[in-house]
Amino acid sequence: MKFHFEFDIKKLSPTITHKHKIMLVGSCFTENMGEKMEHFKFNQLQNPAGIMFNPISVAESITHCIENEQTEEKDLFYFNEAWHSWKHHSKFSAPTAQAALEKINHSTSEAHQYLKSADYLMITLGSAWTYTLTEKASNGRAGSVAANNHKAPADWFFKKLLSPEEILSALDLMIHRLFNFNPKLTILFTISPVRHLREGVIENNRSKASLILAVHQLVDKFERLYYFPAYEIVIDDLRDYRFYAEDLVHPNYAATQYVWEKFTESCFDDTTRKFLEEIHLLKLAFQHKAFNPASEAHSKFKQRYLAKTKELRSLYPYLDLDRELEYFGN
Repeated sequence: MKFHFEFDIKKLSPTITHKHKIMLVGSCFTENMGEKMEHFKFNQLQNPAGIMFNPISVAESITHCIENEQTEEKDLFYFNEAWHSWKHHSKFSAPTAQAALEKINHSTSEAHQYLKSADYLMITLGSAWTYTLTEKASNGRAGSVAANNHKAPADWFFKKLLSPEEILSALDLMIHRLFNFNPKLTILFTISPVRHLREGVIENNRSKASLILAVHQLVDKFERLYYFPAYEIVIDDLRDYRFYAEDLVHPNYAATQYVWEKFTESCFDDTTRKFLEEIHLLKLAFQHKAFNPASEAHSKFKQRYLAKTKELRSLYPYLDLDRELEYFGN
């Protein structure tokens, strides 16, 4: 008997290898995938403005990276004993305006340089619901979209569901600017399988439908755009609450791992996928805690993996193996 429905996933061409630079932007599912890429030693940069869910904020964040737009103190607001930006996640907030600006502008400049030479940009959209600022919002332009609410009062926001046309307009302009900025870039779109039930079940489905419709129109329009069906894999393939965390909102480890395996099958070639196994074994050795660090057995263990790490560095000089070389060499 079949207990889940597998479907064919279009192959990415050209496929991703460890030689490529990959930038990831969007929802918390972006960071799930980014953590996998980091574990397997890909050259990647995640969310330069922090986690964000709606396509307007994603488009604004990427545009700021293209322009290397520097944030000033006049762009911040003070609330709950910290300085915040309406265009950035709360991880960039700080007790002083200067500290917040240093984090924000350093991240923007770093992302500007990285995106200029990146090979792939992976964009994960989470929700078509936006929270636009009202006139009551501290130092906010009424009608502008907040990337993060920073736990501000509800009357500082007006809730709105973006139409597919509004999403299409924002992302279409962003894509044109991206290809002018970096002509070699390939863009991967995904829709997050995280369920935004805070908005309501029906509202979440309306939101996902708007995102899916807009993204597929873009993929049909542009070359070098690819859609990876993370949302469909969880909703239609796994299709079981066993694959969600206790909150019934976030996919659990098993679901995330399954999506990652599907991603490697469709976006990596056979050589890269085989190489992942070598890196995983090396990571396990690096994380190994010796019962007796001074023993001869542990010394031989480290020597063996030092030789293996040096071999990998020789074969793949672009891999970041400095920590492993230092650990196994001591």
